[in-house]
Amino acid sequence: MKPDELLKKLKQTASKKVCKTLDSIYEICIEQTQRGMYDFSVATISRLGYKRGVPKAQSLRNQSGEQYRALLNSFEEQHHGDKPRLESKSKDDWIEEIQNPKHKLLARIQASELAAANKKLREFIPPGSRIEVRDYQNSTLDEDHKLTKLERRALEYIISEEFLGKWGFSISEYGEIVDGNSKVVLKAATVDAVNKALNNI
Repeated sequence: MKPDELLKKLKQTASKKVCKTLDSIYEICIEQTQRGMYDFSVATISRLGYKRGVPKAQSLRNQSGEQYRALLNSFEEQHHGDKPRLESKSKDDWIEEIQNPKHKLLARIQASELAAANKKLREFIPPGSRIEVRDYQNSTLDEDHKLTKLERRALEYIISEEFLGKWGFSISEYGEIVDGNSKVVLKAATVDAVNKALNNI
């Protein structure tokens, strides 16, 4: 059904106030077509008709705005193939509903910065890539990265009193394992490395 025909039909059973709003929406949509702007979205028409009695976008989206949306859809269908045509809905449509000019400007800046940041991320990280971040101190490791019981016992034995005493070894202040003549058997930080592995893996 053409917009003018639908308008007449909707007004037959509508109140005076609703009829006036329907007329305003119809006029705004006609003006849009005259400008070659085929955007009949709720957000756009609400913004353009703010001073002409058109309800706010949220009101148009509610159940009470069903007949208004029907009129907008009629214009959408009639001009579906026309060019140039703006997208009827945008992910940033909500910004247009902000009444405070300062807040609207800040929201646009934030949306622009977010889009730029997402673009940079896509350059660094190809779509579909999987990045895993693990905290080895606070998260549970998968089985491939855990020490087996046998491996754990072997590491524990290296720094145990039993092993050190058997060979006459001792631990230096630098984490070395040295023999009875203070000759280095296992290099500096060996003991620290073993303890770190036992505590975190």
